[in-house]
This record gives sequence, C-alpha cells and structure tokens, in this order.
Amino acid sequence: MEEAKSLGRILLAEDDKFLSTALGDKLTREGFTVIKALNGLEAAAKAKLEKPDLILLDLIMPQKTGFEVLTEIKLEPSTKGIPVIVLSNLGQETDIKKAKDLGAVDYLVKSDVEMKTVVEKVKAELARRALK
Repeated sequence: MEEAKSLGRILLAEDDKFLSTALGDKLTREGFTVIKALNGLEAAAKAKLEKPDLILLDLIMPQKTGFEVLTEIKLEPSTKGIPVIVLSNLGQETDIKKAKDLGAVDYLVKSDVEMKTVVEKVKAELARRALK
C-alpha cells in the first residue's frame, strides 16, 4: 500500500496556486502525502474529513480566513489536536500572537522563510508529536 510509506498527511491550505503547487510538490518529494485546500471553507471541511497529521495554514484566503479556520479546527473535538503551522504574509506581532493564542504551534512569514525551512518545521513538529 502506498500510504504506508508516507511520512505523514499534510493539509496545505493556501489560495496562491503557484505557492500551493511548489510547496505541495516539495512536501510530496520529501515523502509526505499532501491534501490541498484553496480556500478557508475547503480547509475547514478537509481538516474534519481527512484528519491530517498537520495543517499548513494561510491566513488570507477566500470564503473563510485562516483565523476562522483555526478557531473552527480548535473548537472541533475531532480536529483540535492537529498541529497547525501558520504560513502567512501577515507579519505583524498582533497577527502572530492571535494565531498562537488560537492554537497555532508555529508561525512562519512567507517572505522570510525558504521552502526547505517549512519542510524542516513540519518534520520537527511531527517528530515532536511522535515522541509524546
């Protein structure tokens, strides 16, 4: 079975198609199974349906913001334990604090971070979870 070889299932909630494709391909090459959502509504629905091992969440998305998705995921008993790493263009301290207060385990500003760093953060968070 193909799924057995996966390092984990990542929900990539990103409305920028170029970034979604590039990061999705990178994560797939690194051994992850990637589930994509192009808007907030889809992200919240797929989180509940797919129960990914980790969510990479953009904050500025159509239909529902990442903050709304994060709130919804953390209020839902079946998804509240899924670690969420925010990957956003919003770099204000207030946005970072709000995301972490809502339950994000990490916050990465897109313009400040390389794709390999995103992958390293994903691997580190899943490794940390595995030790618990």
